[in-house]
Amino acid sequence: MGSTGEPWRVGVLFSQSGDTGAIEETQLKGTMLGIAEINAAGGINGREIVPIIYDPTSSTELYSHYARKLLIEDRVTTIFGCYTSTSRKAVLPLVERVNALLWYPTRYEGFEFSPNIIYTGSSPNQNTIELINYLLTTHGNRFYLLGTDYCYPRRTNRIVRDLVCGQGGTIVGEEYLSFGASPNDIRPIIRDLRNNKPDVIFSTVVGQAISHFYQAYTDAGFTPDNMPIGSLNTCEAELRLMGTDVGAGHITAATYFESVENDENDRFVRLFKQRFGEDESTNMCAEAAYFQVHLFAQAVAETNSMDTDTLRPAVLGREIAAPQGRIGIDYKNSHAELWTRIGKADDRGRFDILRESMVALRPDPFLVT
Repeated sequence: MGSTGEPWRVGVLFSQSGDTGAIEETQLKGTMLGIAEINAAGGINGREIVPIIYDPTSSTELYSHYARKLLIEDRVTTIFGCYTSTSRKAVLPLVERVNALLWYPTRYEGFEFSPNIIYTGSSPNQNTIELINYLLTTHGNRFYLLGTDYCYPRRTNRIVRDLVCGQGGTIVGEEYLSFGASPNDIRPIIRDLRNNKPDVIFSTVVGQAISHFYQAYTDAGFTPDNMPIGSLNTCEAELRLMGTDVGAGHITAATYFESVENDENDRFVRLFKQRFGEDESTNMCAEAAYFQVHLFAQAVAETNSMDTDTLRPAVLGREIAAPQGRIGIDYKNSHAELWTRIGKADDRGRFDILRESMVALRPDPFLVT
């Protein structure tokens, strides 16, 4: 696309239904808020952004199907989308084949690099390491690992096992739930927790099963005072679904919480609630989806092009004031420099920030350092 008067057409691929629909819908909202802001300010070089939106309904096959439709039939060259690593991996081969760009706003397990992805969610050194170190020093070294049965939890738990055992800790149990796990599926986990009595539960459960697990934990009489759940992905959206009293006292590591105090976040939260309702909360996934649209817009404004080979160099090394703080895209690995925070959920569905980095941390997706 060059200097025509045509709009900048982009693909948007987040589920609005299905097992991960609740959290992905907040990513869709973050994306649409960013696009609306840019268009209200005159667009990019006088041309508006026009999103082409599909709902994959949390189906891996439909992510692949709609990515093909966007890239081949709709002829877009940029897609904002995907939540699970499974969906990202389903889309990636086609994105690489046609030399498009996928902007991926979700924390993930690391150990991946593609020149056709801009990774704006956190990598393991920006969340996993900090959370494990915090839990080890504050709650104990006997860990129980619980996740959803796919690549992100299993690969994350390999890292966690090394971190815990490397510091003298013990993994007393490790179990995985299927996508869409029901309360009945969680009952054996509760029995196992009662028998093993870990100091900490490390959860990489995703989707609707998060609410089921936290509710079952509460019904069993467990308390976060002596056996907290530490998670990388239980955020404000999940607290709202499960009930704020159920999630209170548990720990999450994230780049962003709605409770972050700075002017940029005050503005983001205000605009988000004005557009989607006062009861709507922001979260780390929505925030990444939002700021990556602004990163994209800055790079397009500079190049006046959405050609991947032209646009990508303008994205790498670029910095922006995001709601979480000032962030940038590492020019070597296409991952974002992001903040690290540890938060404890309160009974209002927000997080009290217990620890946070002084600056954004450079990404180390392969844990080289």
